[in-house]
Amino acid sequence: MNQTETRKIRVYGIVQGVGFRPTVSRHAVKNDIHGSVCNKGPYVEIFAQGTKAQVDGFLEDLEKRPPKRAAILKINVEHLDNNPEFDGFEIIESEKTKGEIFVSPDIAICDECKEELYDPNNRRYLHPFINCTCCGPRLTILDALPYDRERTSMKEFPMCPECAEEYNNPESRRFDAQPVCCNDCGPEVYLIGRDERGREAITYTRKVIASGGIAAIKGIGGFHLCCDATNETAVARLRELKRRPMKPFAIMARNMSAVRKECQVTEVQEEVLDGHQKPILLLERLDKADSQICPSVAPGNPKIGVMLPYAPVQLLIFDYDDGIQIPDYLVMTSGNTSGAPICRDDNDAIAELSHLCDCMLSHNRKIRIRADDSVMDYYKDEPYMIRRSRGYAPLPVMVSAPWKGQVLAVGGELKNSFCIGVDGRFYLSPYVGDLEDLRTVNALRETIGRLETLLEVEPPVVVSDMHPRYNSTMIAEESGLPVIKVQHHYAHILSCMAENDCQEAVIGVSFDGTGYGMDGTIWGGEILLADYKAFQRFGCITPFLQIGGDASSREGWRIAVSMLYGQMKDRAAAMTMIEKLNLCSVQDAKVQMAMADRKINAVMSTSAGRLFDGVSAILGIRKASTFEGEASMALEFTAEAYEKKHQNAVDLQHAMDEMWKQFPLAACIDNKESESTEINKPEQVKAVLNTGALVKTIAEARLAGADTEKLAYFFHWILAEEIIVACQKAGKESGRGTVALSGGVFQNQLLLKMVDEGLQKEGFKVLRHRLVPPNDGGIALGQAVYAMGSLKS
Repeated sequence: MNQTETRKIRVYGIVQGVGFRPTVSRHAVKNDIHGSVCNKGPYVEIFAQGTKAQVDGFLEDLEKRPPKRAAILKINVEHLDNNPEFDGFEIIESEKTKGEIFVSPDIAICDECKEELYDPNNRRYLHPFINCTCCGPRLTILDALPYDRERTSMKEFPMCPECAEEYNNPESRRFDAQPVCCNDCGPEVYLIGRDERGREAITYTRKVIASGGIAAIKGIGGFHLCCDATNETAVARLRELKRRPMKPFAIMARNMSAVRKECQVTEVQEEVLDGHQKPILLLERLDKADSQICPSVAPGNPKIGVMLPYAPVQLLIFDYDDGIQIPDYLVMTSGNTSGAPICRDDNDAIAELSHLCDCMLSHNRKIRIRADDSVMDYYKDEPYMIRRSRGYAPLPVMVSAPWKGQVLAVGGELKNSFCIGVDGRFYLSPYVGDLEDLRTVNALRETIGRLETLLEVEPPVVVSDMHPRYNSTMIAEESGLPVIKVQHHYAHILSCMAENDCQEAVIGVSFDGTGYGMDGTIWGGEILLADYKAFQRFGCITPFLQIGGDASSREGWRIAVSMLYGQMKDRAAAMTMIEKLNLCSVQDAKVQMAMADRKINAVMSTSAGRLFDGVSAILGIRKASTFEGEASMALEFTAEAYEKKHQNAVDLQHAMDEMWKQFPLAACIDNKESESTEINKPEQVKAVLNTGALVKTIAEARLAGADTEKLAYFFHWILAEEIIVACQKAGKESGRGTVALSGGVFQNQLLLKMVDEGLQKEGFKVLRHRLVPPNDGGIALGQAVYAMGSLKS
């Protein structure tokens, strides 16, 4: 007779609100296991009693066949002696226990619920809040853990007898599904400021959209502004009302079939696009003359941001039994005014959205934490996150360093997300927004408090950027806690290291728009030698005067004038070139030069983002930007158009070699070399990328009649070569063979590819981002890991 044994099993990860206990119960029945399962909050605790073969089979099922939406991070198994015999297998009520905590992100509607939604014989037919154990809101309705109904905003909606029976039945697909409800007992949709509720409210909203109007629609994490993406007049009106002349809008497509009609989509992309996270994916448009999506959705952009319906109400906007025809593509952009956080309740919507739309479809389920849509690009068929929020936050980044403690990192000023570190786990928050707006600052304060409550932490230190005038820095300082300040570009590199769980020292290439430098100047194109304890600035791009304050970040022509004047050191010659390039009026050029001479409203800068803006202006692509990164993006698209026309790698290499022969320049200059080739060299760096000469070369080549697309590609090619040469110098001196690439400039996939592949050819190991943004949305992670490494255990 086989001897009975008992094991205590603890399962860590996303194991709450995903049907874990009933799945465990089914595996126990299958393997003839006696015992119990209990949700402890941080983990699920299981007592499994049976023969060794039975318990082993049960463990195998647990590891290989968990619930669809679970994310198991680790399983601890302990053998017990003298344990009393269990009589059957029992699901025990949730208990509160301290320990590692993992909060589930919101989960898109599952296929089973979608099928029920459109089944006239189902009691949840056309129910705007249909959900089950495998889908529905999580983070956005959560008050506290363990994840049970009384600790969510669903506690305001008592279950009807039918829903209660499903909720309490382990055999039901809705067992322990906290948001479970139906048409008789759940939340209700309605129109703000009008009498229509329920069915009539949805039909009215659909009429507005079908007739070319604009609707605000409350979803899982906040409001969207929605209109017909095939109607040029409707989209143009939304642009005018939102004061957003060029920045791309995201669209929501009815289904995958509609996506394939307009975009190139790989199997890997399709799996994520139609999976349980359903982010916005940046997809290449098909080259077709008969596109249904109107041009003003994403002007001049070869990609378009596409997502599929993830909330039941969004499906009902597309398909309802009222006879109204809705197109396959709807603009679905964040419901906010420029710079403010996404609206989440009726008061927000009335104050900020009522003048932007023709109706507002809301509902009475409260949103506890805002969650904007995640935005994801793809690089070499792997995710490349641009904005990490709904569906992904607050899943932790796990670092294997033996750290102990708690920290709060408040992030940067733009694209703000914060991060809470607990030992080796780092919880990045949902996207908060740009902190130039005080409404967003208040949203940051509130969300920090709520996430600290959920994670049951009271960090003794707070981490911020070094910039003294950032609102995020103010948030850190007002806490009354000790503040650790981390240099912006160092935080970028640490973020990349942490995402890749890299423990070795690296060469960091940190390229972005602006960051406060250790010397009080603006940094942005940096080569760093970094580990978790400290960094050294090894190199940078050619410093230039950034003149005009905030205007210089919007008007690339100012950067171009300053760079050319700084390189040529001859007012008359510079003026002649500026006039021929038609960068600005003679008067404007004279003012810029005078400000440069007198250092009025001028600061020394190594901003790589502004370098791209300046080159974009010189090539006549964009002289100014209406949104952050517009000129740089247009420069990238122009270069990619050249690459697309000349796809043969040998021909491309030959063309670039010929350009270099025609316009020769050194890729990288040692800081000890001739002062005559550089201006204003920064102290304490050993290599300066020769970007100043590159800018002058691009201007001369354009005046010589070179093709704009070819020059845009040449700029990327030479800049990549300069980065690689600087890394080789850094590697030779430091002995390091790993390079981390981070910063918003590396959202430019052409530059990323050139640098990544070039470094690998030289024998370097290259670290890059995947699920943490390379832009400022990821720096809180870098801040947090630095602080955690600084804490005394």
